[in-house]
Amino acid sequence: MNLADWIGASETVTDILAATPCAALAATLDRPAERPPAGTVLPPLWHWLYFLPLYRQSEVGADGHAKRGGFLPPVALPRRMWAGSQFTFHAPLRIGDAVTRTSTIDKVTEKEGRTGKLVFVKVRHELRRQGQSELALTEFHDIVYREAALPEAVAPAPVAAPGGAQWERRVMPDDVLLFRYSALTFNGHRIHYDRRYVTGVEGYPGLVVHGPLVATLLLDLLREHMPDAVVAGFAFRALRPVFDINHFFVCGERMADGRIHLWARDHEGWLTMDATATLRDTDRSAS
Repeated sequence: MNLADWIGASETVTDILAATPCAALAATLDRPAERPPAGTVLPPLWHWLYFLPLYRQSEVGADGHAKRGGFLPPVALPRRMWAGSQFTFHAPLRIGDAVTRTSTIDKVTEKEGRTGKLVFVKVRHELRRQGQSELALTEFHDIVYREAALPEAVAPAPVAAPGGAQWERRVMPDDVLLFRYSALTFNGHRIHYDRRYVTGVEGYPGLVVHGPLVATLLLDLLREHMPDAVVAGFAFRALRPVFDINHFFVCGERMADGRIHLWARDHEGWLTMDATATLRDTDRSAS
């Protein structure tokens, strides 16, 4: 089977940006659980609460995702991770909007790495609100598939996280946090809630903290310290998994060119996610 045949495959989903998922995510992030009124601007990345992967229970695969095939190519490699994303925020999405998301397989790349075979799939999502032709959000989603963990496999060398963050927040993930985020995003991936599966089958030491949750926490840190900032662009790369067995930190600082450097570091000081946010109004000062 030629996985490149999936390039160009497309699907379109329409959803209503309801208030309750936002209140639920706010509570999950330890913010006041208030249902925002219609017209409230959706915080960046909170669109992940919508357009949920509603595959039937009979279609669930061994890892909790939908069985391979369908929209995404049927990659045979067992381990799937969210490697990163890039966003351009063209116009605000608001509570109450009817939004259409068109998803297209943009690229499929097969590689051989130090840990074995790899397949990278890049998906382009285009969001339009209220039937408009203009884009509200463009998102590129990078998915990586890997072979099963081998005892003799050598893990990539970790990278030290930057020091001297302008902002920093300690996060102690637990089963409930990961369960709630999985439920909010209808994410059945067992690495986030099934300890026996994640340690016994995929070979991780604990439950894996969702990459999108870490990215959301990074922008939530920005939102805390620069509440009036409007994010125009955002990109992140997941470099190292974070597990529920230890705390981690989300960090940030404003750079000289006005962009915001955001990153996550684990309890040992290793860089686990690296991100950059671009603001529409770079004249606003940080707290």
